[in-house]
Amino acid sequence: MVRRDGRVRVLLIEDDAVLGEAVRDYVAGLGHAVDWMQTLEDGRTAAEAVGYELILLDLRLPDGSGLSLLKDLRRAGTAVPVIILTAHDQISDRIEGLNSGADDYLVKPFNLGELGARMLAVARRYSASSLPVLQSGSLAIALADRRVLRDGAPVDLSGREWAVLARLATRPNAVVSKGEIEEALYAFGAEIESNTVEVYVSRLRKKLGKDCVETLRGIGYRLGR
Repeated sequence: MVRRDGRVRVLLIEDDAVLGEAVRDYVAGLGHAVDWMQTLEDGRTAAEAVGYELILLDLRLPDGSGLSLLKDLRRAGTAVPVIILTAHDQISDRIEGLNSGADDYLVKPFNLGELGARMLAVARRYSASSLPVLQSGSLAIALADRRVLRDGAPVDLSGREWAVLARLATRPNAVVSKGEIEEALYAFGAEIESNTVEVYVSRLRKKLGKDCVETLRGIGYRLGR
């Protein structure tokens, strides 16, 4: 959860000394508290001991893959946002990371300013993570642990489908513009086409019911009532 002053406690798990130092100093310069670990085991120990609000995770570590930690965190129900930092630039690696529960993905080398922007985007999506389960018609939406139930039964959503639903659910009584939803989808790295938002709204309606998302033409979208 993001504090009111916008600062978060960040766990950086990165074995490259030069990059790790640069990221640590940059993130600290933004006003955040940063703990830097250089092995998977040290990162795991820190993640289990401290309530971090963001994890910056390298995939290729000297004692194992960062994906194993990510998967363990998600299996344990830990909803802390995770941004993957890796030299792996193949689309299959990106997909595996996102499907394992990552919130965003940056390929090395990356611009530190872009890292800051991605951190801000993730923080915005999680700004309501302390909210209780939201009831919307037949739906129960748990933002903190990324779960949605329809008439009591869990519904499996893709990462992008969840990103759209979460953006609407964080402002349940407000109209959310198409541009804001596109911002939520931007974290997945693929090109955003002119009809991308409409495509994912349509998919949500098929899975959650035709009234789950209300369209206000020319204005935006709102969570169904």
